[in-house]
Amino acid sequence: MTLSRSVPAQVAPRARSRPGFTPLQLLALVLFAAYSLLPLWWVLVTIFKDNGQLFSSFGLWFASPGHLAQNWHTLVTRDDGIFLRWLLNSVLYAGASAIGSMFVSAAAGYAFSAYDFRGKNALFALILATIMVPGTALVLPLFLMMQKLGLLNTSWAVILPALVSPFGLYLMRLFWDAGFPRELMEAARIDGAGDWTIFRQLGLPLVRGGLVTVGLFAFVGAWNNFFLPLVVINRSELFPLTLGLSVWNQTSSSSGQEPLYTVIVLGALVSILPLLLAFLSLGRFWQGGLSSGAVKG
Repeated sequence: MTLSRSVPAQVAPRARSRPGFTPLQLLALVLFAAYSLLPLWWVLVTIFKDNGQLFSSFGLWFASPGHLAQNWHTLVTRDDGIFLRWLLNSVLYAGASAIGSMFVSAAAGYAFSAYDFRGKNALFALILATIMVPGTALVLPLFLMMQKLGLLNTSWAVILPALVSPFGLYLMRLFWDAGFPRELMEAARIDGAGDWTIFRQLGLPLVRGGLVTVGLFAFVGAWNNFFLPLVVINRSELFPLTLGLSVWNQTSSSSGQEPLYTVIVLGALVSILPLLLAFLSLGRFWQGGLSSGAVKG
């Protein structure tokens, strides 16, 4: 007698259907995209106009004839081509601030992660509390410090304050705590490696995502910095782009000369390009750094 056992029929897994957008969600996305992209479109349209066309034509469309070449010539030749000097100053300030902030944040984060000392958590909390202090409230103390050090009207007056970042310290401590095992550190010390060797050769490659994230934030912050250079620098050849374009706008409007509205808009567009280049080239490290820091925290 043969016993037969029925085998249950396999049910094909039901494909998961992705939920579609509701009309309200789609409308919200369209409004958000328009809110975000229309100012950029206005900038792209404006650089092709002169001052007369700027006020006489429709703001969101091109006017004929175009004046892009004339605007560019004025931008790079006005005041003996000082715009290019401002551009180089911004690159210097932002680049030095990013590199310095990466090193300081990584070193401080390593110290908080690798060593146990009395008052460590209280000191760390105190440093994080400084994030709540508005940057403008620190400008006057920074001005007095730079005056005492004799650094007013120098590049150091802009670069040095940007080297210390409480957020950078916080992020780098997260990466050191989760990405650099204590066992590896102890093994390296047993083999005779010093702190500098452990930090530079073993640790930094493991926290690369955090370094790039801190560097990008420092670069963007220094690139967009306006108020601090306004206070500590009064020599036009040391201005960053943000301050230089603002001074152009004020002087051309108040001195009876023809305003430089479209030229300044073109300069503002040029000032965006290095930021776009930085995010496009390092975006994958930056996104990975933020997500890793969020998970590890």
